Amino acid sequence: MQPSHISSRQPPSVLYWYNDVIINLNKSSHIFMDSVATADKNHSPLSPPSVSSHQTAHYWTQLNGCADSLAFASTIEKSESFQLIVTADTPSALRYEHEIGFFQTNSTPVLHFPDWETLPYDVFSPLPEIISERLRTLSRLPQVRKGVLVVSIATLMHRISPRQHILASTFVLERGGRLDLDETRSNLEHVGYQCVPQVYQHGEFAVRGSIIDLFPMGNSAPYRIELFDDEIESIRTFDPESQRSLEKVDNINLFPAREFPFTDEAIKQYRQAFRNYFPNTDTRCSLYQDVTQGILPGGIEYYLPLFVEKTDTLFDYLPKDTTLVLTEEVQRAAREFQQEIESRFEQRRHDTSRPILAPEDLYLSPEKLFGRMENYARVYINGSEAGSAADSPLVFSTQPLPDLSLQSGPNQVATEALESFLNGFSGKTLFVAETAGHREMLLETLRRHEIKPVTLNQWSDFLSTDEVLSILVAPIDHGLWMANPAIAIITETQLTGERAQQRRRRRRSSAQDLENIVANLSELQIGAPVVHRDHGIGRYAGLNRLTVGAVDTEFLTLEYANNDKLYVPVASLHLIGRYSGGDPDLAPIHRLGGDQWQKAKKRAMEKARDVAVELLDSHANRAARQGFSFEVGGDEYETFALAFPFEETPDQQTAIDQVVEDMLSDKAMDRVVCGDVGFGKTEVAMRAAFVAVENNKQVAILVPTTLLAQQHFQSFIDRFVDWPVRIEVLSRF
Repeated sequence: MQPSHISSRQPPSVLYWYNDVIINLNKSSHIFMDSVATADKNHSPLSPPSVSSHQTAHYWTQLNGCADSLAFASTIEKSESFQLIVTADTPSALRYEHEIGFFQTNSTPVLHFPDWETLPYDVFSPLPEIISERLRTLSRLPQVRKGVLVVSIATLMHRISPRQHILASTFVLERGGRLDLDETRSNLEHVGYQCVPQVYQHGEFAVRGSIIDLFPMGNSAPYRIELFDDEIESIRTFDPESQRSLEKVDNINLFPAREFPFTDEAIKQYRQAFRNYFPNTDTRCSLYQDVTQGILPGGIEYYLPLFVEKTDTLFDYLPKDTTLVLTEEVQRAAREFQQEIESRFEQRRHDTSRPILAPEDLYLSPEKLFGRMENYARVYINGSEAGSAADSPLVFSTQPLPDLSLQSGPNQVATEALESFLNGFSGKTLFVAETAGHREMLLETLRRHEIKPVTLNQWSDFLSTDEVLSILVAPIDHGLWMANPAIAIITETQLTGERAQQRRRRRRSSAQDLENIVANLSELQIGAPVVHRDHGIGRYAGLNRLTVGAVDTEFLTLEYANNDKLYVPVASLHLIGRYSGGDPDLAPIHRLGGDQWQKAKKRAMEKARDVAVELLDSHANRAARQGFSFEVGGDEYETFALAFPFEETPDQQTAIDQVVEDMLSDKAMDRVVCGDVGFGKTEVAMRAAFVAVENNKQVAILVPTTLLAQQHFQSFIDRFVDWPVRIEVLSRF
C-alpha cells in the first residue's frame, strides 16, 4: 500500500508629475521612460517621482489592483535611497513582497522582517526560523543603501534590541582564513550558540576534533567547517538529518543566536532590573530563577528591556535618507493593535507568578510611532487618513478591471465577459497563473475558446515582447488596467474566483516530523510516560542543568524502575517519543540496563517481519491481477477541480495527483491517504469519486459513524450540486 501525505471602456491616459514636468509612460523594455508631455498636473502613471527631502509628505491615489506594487517597484529601481513600506497587516506585507519582487527588472534587494507571530505577552517564544530571518535583516540594514523593506504596522511598533548588540555580535568566517578553535567556541557561546553533540537546528554548534558543525542564524542550512591546523580548509553545507556534506561555500555570516544578549553581564542586568521593576514579586518565582540558572523560559522575548540598558526600534536601524510609504489604513491598524496590547495587558497583569512589563516598555504607542515618522519623507497611498485631506494628491489613472470571471458549469465554461474585454482592448494582455500546473489548465481552457496566449517566464519578457496575449506564473492576486502603455494584467483569481493562497515567508522544513517524536519540551508533563529509542519506557521528571566537561548543559531527566535516572541532553530530544501504547496511567516502566526493552523491540521486529511477508504476498497477488484503467480527460474534471473553493496545499495536491495516477493505471489500486482532521482528505476522495462516476462507475464511501455519514453526505451534495450525479446516504437510521 502506497501512502500519500497529504464593454471595455479605455481608462484615461496615464501620466505623472515629476520635477515640475509631466512624464508620459513609454512602451519599452523599461516600461517607464522619461519623455516629457503636456497634461493635467494631478494625473500620474505608475512611475512616480523620487521622494528624497526629509519631513515632506506626498499622496498617491487611485492605485487599483496591483498598480501600487508596480509603482513601488519602479520607484525602488529609480531611487538611490532606501524605502520602508508599512502595511496594515502581515498578509498585505506578504503581497507587496511577492509582487514587488515580480515586477523588478534589477537586483534591488527586497528585505523581510517577519512578525514574531505571537500575541502580546504570550508565554510562547517565536520559532527559531523567524528569529533567524529577523536577525539576518537587522544585520543587513545598516549596510544597505538602496532597496526596500516591507513590514506590518504591528511589527514596526515593537521595541527591539539595540543596534550595538546585533552588529557587535556579527562576524564572518572565510575559507582560507585563520580560526582559533577555543576562541571561536568562546565567541559562539558568548553570542548565544549552544554546544551540542550533534547539530539539528539554528543556534547550535558541535566540535569534533578539527571539524566544527554550525547552524548559523539567518541561514537556511548548517555548515561543516574543516580545519587544517588553524586554517579553514573548507566550508560545506550539510544535511542535519543524514549528516552528509553537500555543497562547498567560500564564507558564512554568523549572526547572534538571539535578539537580546544572554551573557553573564546580561543576566546580571536582568536580575537587577527585575528586582527594581517588580519590587513586590518573590524572586523565587520561576521567571527569575530560570534566567538566573541560564534557562530561557517561553515568552522571554517580552522581557527584553530587562536585559539591556535601553531598547531601540526599527527606525534606529534604517538609513537616514529612508522614505516611508504608508499604505491604506495603517493608522487604523495601529490603533487597533494598541487596543489589543492594552487588553492583553489587563488580562495578564494580575498574575503575580509571572509579572509583565507595561505596554510602553515593549511597544511604541501610535502617537510616538507616527511622531517618529515625521522625521522622514513620507508617501501616503490611496487616501489613507493622513493623505485624504491633501490639496494636490498624485492621481494614478488606473482603474479596476471589470468582472471577467469564467462562469463554470458541467457542460461549458462561459468566457463572454473575457472575450468582450479583449476585443475592446487595444493593448497587450498578460494572464497570470498561481502555479505551473494552473497555468497549463488555464491555457487549455482559454485555447478552447480561441484565446491563445504565449507562455513567458518573467515580467521583463512581457515588456519586451510584441505578442498581444501572454501568460506566465507569478504570485499576483489582483490585476491591472491602464491605457498608456496599454497594458492589462488578468490573474487566475479574477478568472476562477477567490482562492485561499498558501504563500508564506518561511519555507517548509526539510525534516519530516514523526508522529510520536517530541518536538518541544512544552509537550511534556512531569510524570508523563515517554519512550527513549535505546532504553525504553520511563517517566519524564523535568529539566536539570549539569556541568559536564566544563560545559554547562541542560538535560531531560527520565526516571526508570528502581528509581534509576537517565539524563538526556536537550539537543537529543529527537531520541524521545511519546508513549502511544494505551492509557498513560497503565504504561509499563522499564529497567535501565535490563533486556526488557530489547526483547520488546525484538518481538515487534518479528511481528513487523511477519506483517511484511503477508503484505508482500498480498501485493504480489494484487500485481498479478488486471485492474480497471480509468480515463481522465476533457473539460469536466478540470471544471470540477477549479470549483474547489480553496487553494490546494502542496501535500494535498500531491495526494490528489497520486490517487488519480493510480486510477489511470491498469494495476489494482491500493493507497492510503494520511492527514489530520481538516487537512483536506475529503477533497481527495471527491476527486477520485468524480473520476469514477465519469467512467460510469458507482462509488461507495465507508465511514465509521452515522454522524460522519450524514456530514459526508451533505459535503458531497454541496460539492456535486452542479453535476448530474445521484448521491444517497445509507445508515442504521
